[in-house]
Amino acid sequence: MNSMSGKVALVTGAGRGVGRATAIRLAREGVRVIVNDLDGAELESTVNTIQSMDGMATGFVGNVCEPEIADELIQFCLTTYNQVDIIVNNAGYIWNGAMHNHTDEQWQAMLEVHATAPFRILRAFSEWMRPVAKAEMAAEGRASCRKVVNVSSVSGTTGSATQIAYATGKAAVIGLTKTLAKEWGRYNVTVNAVAFGHIETRLTQVYDELPPAIDVMGRKHKVGLASSQIKAMEKAVPLGRPGTVDEAAGAIYLLCTPDADYITGEVLTCSGGA
Repeated sequence: MNSMSGKVALVTGAGRGVGRATAIRLAREGVRVIVNDLDGAELESTVNTIQSMDGMATGFVGNVCEPEIADELIQFCLTTYNQVDIIVNNAGYIWNGAMHNHTDEQWQAMLEVHATAPFRILRAFSEWMRPVAKAEMAAEGRASCRKVVNVSSVSGTTGSATQIAYATGKAAVIGLTKTLAKEWGRYNVTVNAVAFGHIETRLTQVYDELPPAIDVMGRKHKVGLASSQIKAMEKAVPLGRPGTVDEAAGAIYLLCTPDADYITGEVLTCSGGA
């Protein structure tokens, strides 16, 4: 039997890209997955894909930036599967601009989705996790090993021009990760982060003339990279190419497995060596 069979994972931002690939990867290993996203249609597609391969998945449509969503998400996990073993804080988007063009709204939006939302979800998780872990320690001498993987970026570890708010949010989640690893070690919860480089998603799609845009809560955000930027980036990456969403999901998956039970407080860079 697979060592992860029967575990329960919550993956945010799982309608597309890395989140979707992560949910599918976990489900393939027998994990029961709660998938969350803003976009109900994309979320349903993820759920249907997992179910079509005989996996178990349930969708929860909602905006992780809404203050009440964190408690609702955790409660939904417990109502549906009665446990939470893995949390992957993946939801996010970009809102770029040079420092002199950044607004307070832009700054707060990036901090909200990349740092505050994971904080709220993990705070809600702790209300269930701590008493359960204490009961397990009293009965068995040790709590079950639970996992948290937060998604960061090389923008947060090394900085990135025109991404002052995004980079700050992604750096903040690293502080969250390292602090919780110290606080939650006594409960046998590992807390790690993956900092991604150039991964092929809709946020990094290639364009030649005008950049494409995505809609986030009614606001259009320019995304993508010019073909000239892609060529320069590929030269800077030792592997010579961007990563796929499946490769990105593999990095998250590594930290969710029992093989990573003694790894905590770490930031795994997944960037092709850039």
